[in-house]
Amino acid sequence: MSGSTDNARGRRLLLAALRPHRWGLLAGIAAGLVWCAGKVAVPRLVGIGIDDGLATGDTRTLVVCAVAVAAIGVVSGAAAGLRRYFGQVVAWRVEADLRVRIFAHVQRLHPAFHDRTPAGQLMARAATDLQQIQQPVVSIAMIVSNVVTVLAVTVLLAMIDAPLTVVALGSVLLIGAGTRRFSARLQPLARRLQNELAGLASVAEETVTGIRAVKGFGAEEVEEERLRGRTAAILDAALGMTRLRAAFLPLIEFFPALGLAAVLWTGGRAVAAGSLTVGELVQFNYYVLMLVGPLRMTGMIVAQFQRGFVAATLVDGLLRTRPEIVDPPAPRSLPARDAVPGDPADTDRRPAGGKGRAGSPAPAGAVRFENVWFGYGDGPDVLRGVDLRIEPGETVAVVGATGSGKSTLLSLIPRFYDVRRGRITLDGLDVRELSLAALRREVGVAFEDAFLFGGTIEENVAFADPGASPAHVRRAARLAGAHEFVSALPGGYGAPVGERGLSLSGGQRQRLALARAILADPRVLVLDDVTSAVDPAKEHEIRDAMAEVMRGRTTILVSHRAATIALADRVVLIDGGRVAAEGTHAGLVAGSARYREVVAAHWAVV
Repeated sequence: MSGSTDNARGRRLLLAALRPHRWGLLAGIAAGLVWCAGKVAVPRLVGIGIDDGLATGDTRTLVVCAVAVAAIGVVSGAAAGLRRYFGQVVAWRVEADLRVRIFAHVQRLHPAFHDRTPAGQLMARAATDLQQIQQPVVSIAMIVSNVVTVLAVTVLLAMIDAPLTVVALGSVLLIGAGTRRFSARLQPLARRLQNELAGLASVAEETVTGIRAVKGFGAEEVEEERLRGRTAAILDAALGMTRLRAAFLPLIEFFPALGLAAVLWTGGRAVAAGSLTVGELVQFNYYVLMLVGPLRMTGMIVAQFQRGFVAATLVDGLLRTRPEIVDPPAPRSLPARDAVPGDPADTDRRPAGGKGRAGSPAPAGAVRFENVWFGYGDGPDVLRGVDLRIEPGETVAVVGATGSGKSTLLSLIPRFYDVRRGRITLDGLDVRELSLAALRREVGVAFEDAFLFGGTIEENVAFADPGASPAHVRRAARLAGAHEFVSALPGGYGAPVGERGLSLSGGQRQRLALARAILADPRVLVLDDVTSAVDPAKEHEIRDAMAEVMRGRTTILVSHRAATIALADRVVLIDGGRVAAEGTHAGLVAGSARYREVVAAHWAVV
């Protein structure tokens, strides 16, 4: 794809982002035009003051011209301030809008995209690139006023002396040719710099996120060397841009000076010949000097816009990435969960979702895997023709060796990925026929790597239902076996969990993640090895809580601890991407050598 096409996409993104803020942009441009009118009027007043006042001794004309120049200075100063203010306001709002768009879009993208895209690169799109987009937006009103100034000055110069104007503007053509070449050479350097900045962000994000691994392996110097390499690449790209600008700027300084010298020589001879007055020559020179400022800014403006267009193109590329997992055109609705008879006095103990008593959900949640084939990206099949029926309210443990596809099997139910062939149904409906929001409300997931967000413990437990009452939060925590340790923390449920919850133990984080899933009150609960980081001495507490939560609720769990597997009504062995065996834990121990090998390999007590 050509650079011009890339820039066109960047320009379109900027125009679309500016459209909602066009009135602020127009206000800044209007202020810039007022500034331009004032600047253009001053040389004319100076010329009148010299020819009609100074040359004739008319002090009244001199006073009027002087006062007018001072008044114009006040108006132009105010207009310059407003031009800057409106430009900055629009720039910040455009940046804020794009940042929200990026954040919302990234959240909608499928997990496979995040599997292959470094988080640091996404952070660079939402931070460094948006800052580069902001700079040219700030300059738009300034550019318009400068362009109008150049055009107005050119017309006024021609009105004073057309042949002299041709002499004066000869340097402008030279600058235009140089600017075009400068812009073409600058674009690849700007793109390289933005890409290197994204790479630096990725290294920094990985190092900070994995700081415990870095320290655990004493790899500080290794990471420092990685960062040094990225920094050197950024420095090289930045210096390349600096060298290019340094080579261009002397032309910007020299050509206007050359034009001014030509004007002084030619205009001075015209004054001597009587075809031009002194006031007109001073006025003419004043106008020529007014061209110098905009011309000197050309290099800076071109550099800003090149980097802005490159950054906008990168952002546009991210926003153009289409999610692979999307809602169907006409989503269907799951059948309503039947009411569950129970003690009316227990009604006030229902979770915030209000879909049945906690621990006694309605008998819904039938899950079917029908000839399911799946592989990641273009890779080989991980699951090969899986057929599995899970009845409403049944608890099924999925067991398999590392890499056998058991976690993959679980991730297909809430449509983190879509099957290649076959289908998965929930209560008789293909999960691809349901909206993602509806499906994921009904399928609660607790992962092996329990992730906690910045905030309090209560906010983390109520993540799926921010409106949940404190009583519901505490009940979910009790069911997950978390209430005791939370109550012992300074601040209790209001205690901050710290960055990624690393101030808590792995078992504590997993209990809170389980409580979060419980509070959502789903009809299907998916537990991906949630007891793996729990102290065996405390595991029985979570098992007791899990037993209550799973009662009457469809539950699919991955585990290799015999005591946890024993909670299941049925155990499914996944081997080689297929269902290799099914039955009770005791039955498989007695009848499946492969099952015994897998469980024994994970240090389970059989």
